[in-house]
Amino acid sequence: MTISEKVAYLKGLAEGLDLENEKSKEAKLINVMIGILEEIGLSIEDLEENDLDLGEEIDVLSDDLADVEDIVYGIDEDEDGDFDEDFFEVECPTCEEPIVIDEEALAEGVVQCPNCGDKFSMDLSDDVCTEDE
Repeated sequence: MTISEKVAYLKGLAEGLDLENEKSKEAKLINVMIGILEEIGLSIEDLEENDLDLGEEIDVLSDDLADVEDIVYGIDEDEDGDFDEDFFEVECPTCEEPIVIDEEALAEGVVQCPNCGDKFSMDLSDDVCTEDE
């Protein structure tokens, strides 16, 4: 039972006791309290409805933001945090920082580290990187 339904039930009980027509101070107090409870019940219903609407709007905005992130960042990561098949992560032999390279850089065979600036070649036959001097 919702709060409005409970307040309506309470109002029905008060009407059954004929408190609306009674002139006592207690009857007036009870009638005012029931009126306040009705307003509170309606306010709560409005808040609950707004909450549902806002939740739906947040879901839509979240989906739109995910689309924008895909367009802006363009690099898709799978659930494990590994990069897509088009990118590879190697370690610079000089500074030992991880470097992300694409298939084109891998095919060239020589990579320049963006961290330290050293160039090193990629020897794919042994799957080992050697430093160019």
